[in-house]
Amino acid sequence: MPTRPAAAPARLPVEVSGAVSRYLDAIDAALPGFVTGLYVTGSAALGAWQAGASDIDTLIVTARPASGGDLAHLARLHAALPDRPCLDGIYLDEGSLAGFPADRRVTPFVVNGQFHADRPCGDLNPVLWLVLCRHGVAVRGPAVADLAIPADSAALVTYLRDNLRTYWRPLARDIREHLRDIADDDPVEADGVAWAVLGPARLHYTLTHGDIVSKAEAGAYLTALLPEWADLADRAVRWRAGEPLRFTAADLRAAAASIDAVVTDADRRLAQAES
Repeated sequence: MPTRPAAAPARLPVEVSGAVSRYLDAIDAALPGFVTGLYVTGSAALGAWQAGASDIDTLIVTARPASGGDLAHLARLHAALPDRPCLDGIYLDEGSLAGFPADRRVTPFVVNGQFHADRPCGDLNPVLWLVLCRHGVAVRGPAVADLAIPADSAALVTYLRDNLRTYWRPLARDIREHLRDIADDDPVEADGVAWAVLGPARLHYTLTHGDIVSKAEAGAYLTALLPEWADLADRAVRWRAGEPLRFTAADLRAAAASIDAVVTDADRRLAQAES
């Protein structure tokens, strides 16, 4: 694969291109020739980057499967990178990339700045390839279009359906159980409310439209889809944009109810499509 261009694509925010360049300089010094491709995904690729809040999501392609020595270098390198902006990513060797795996297999990855090499990577799923194919930005390696990422709409639908049913609906039950003895006006962490309100809406959008939206766009989508949750969605989006909003247990209960509503609507649409 070719080496990295002289500069990252202009449409990446300055903070993102700077952080990626620093990472590439560091990895090239530690393991010359190891990283042959780097693709930016996530909020930076979707045009939804929020300075001071967003992480940098990447797919990193390597010349070979990582050995024990490679893993030690990677662990040290990621531990030394700045906390903000946080550079997260999935490492795949060139042979594995050719198969575009979506089985959440064990592979080196970084989440919230923490490097892991001994557990399944939950982000290695059909949504990753959709984001990369539709919105990914090549900083090193072939253009995204030249990767010839295969479309597997059936696998995408299966993943989204299962995630809504086996992660989000149980989470709604867990939230209600957690709040059982907590008063409505007790404060709760805002990020938990925003996660519960916007996460399922993003999956519902992908299931319905076959594309990805940002968390802010997911708030607008939820408002149009289920208007009874418009106020909560709006507040979640505004909090993510930096407004110092207060959330209570009543908001988190409402967020759990919104999860159930989104999953129920998705199941209804799937049943109609299959009938």
